Amino acid sequence: MTSRSLPKPPTPHRVVALLQPPQATFPLACAAEVFGDHGPAIPVRYTFEVCTERPGPVRTQAGYDLLVSTGLDALEHADTVLVPGWQQSADSEVPPAVVTAIRGAHRRGARIVSLCSGAFVLAATGLLDGRRAATHWAGAAELAARFPKVLVDPGVLYVDHGDVATSAGSAAGVDLCLHLVREDQGAAYAMRIARQMVTAPHREGCQLQYAELPTSGPVADSLAPLLEWLGGRLDQPISVAEMALRSQVSPRTLTRRFTEQLGISPGRWLLDRRIAATRALLEETDLPVETIAHRVGLSSAVNLRRRFHEALRTTPAAYRRTFRTFRADEAG
Repeated sequence: MTSRSLPKPPTPHRVVALLQPPQATFPLACAAEVFGDHGPAIPVRYTFEVCTERPGPVRTQAGYDLLVSTGLDALEHADTVLVPGWQQSADSEVPPAVVTAIRGAHRRGARIVSLCSGAFVLAATGLLDGRRAATHWAGAAELAARFPKVLVDPGVLYVDHGDVATSAGSAAGVDLCLHLVREDQGAAYAMRIARQMVTAPHREGCQLQYAELPTSGPVADSLAPLLEWLGGRLDQPISVAEMALRSQVSPRTLTRRFTEQLGISPGRWLLDRRIAATRALLEETDLPVETIAHRVGLSSAVNLRRRFHEALRTTPAAYRRTFRTFRADEAG
């Protein structure tokens, strides 16, 4: 009788953050929280490391130093290269060694990601030429002026081209990182990380940066109470008219608020939530598609399959097979 070896768990995806003094601490912390170790409750699917052009103490904007012992050679083995912000001024240039290292990683197949002002580094490499890109709203005009080939979108939270991704400032870095986890590992895994971080698990990249919101409107204009109410009722058929009644405004006013605050229509927002819930149920349960359809408010298996294919270009059955295989490999 021959013995058969068990399959090895998947190799964790290696994320390497490239730092530069003075390093902004918040975007670095955002990336570390999403891609770092989450303890025994969440399986390890990423490793998170830092490097810098000149190893040693790296000064931060918060007034303390980080001791970084790894140089640019760390990028040679990265699956994702991440630039968590970049201190720059009108006369500053990205060091040639950094440009060469990032281009080399990209040619090798690594995904290149920037958070906030890190987009200036990606622009310097030429990887954003002819492409849409996001950055902090305060730096959007300068990015567009210094790199006219880059199609700077000053309003959105993030832009993902697959091989290259950029985000706006502050918490939008968390949105992009969770989006990448969702693309890599599935919606359920991303939701587990988001729950541990006590943050929203999913905001679309097309949603607007807060800088674009009206500053004179009353607090009652916020959609937060309605979104929380909707999130607990995905199994129910809810029309725009019912949403408007709940918010005590007209359907036209509600649609305008969604467009201003989220960049999408009420119907599209609700459908996106239902698709995200469908993905999680397909990944983590063996429930029939018909049952899932009723749980997420898509009425029938036929409607769910149609909506799911429109959103992800695959079927629920194929999606479930993919993640069942992944879980089996991980358990082995």
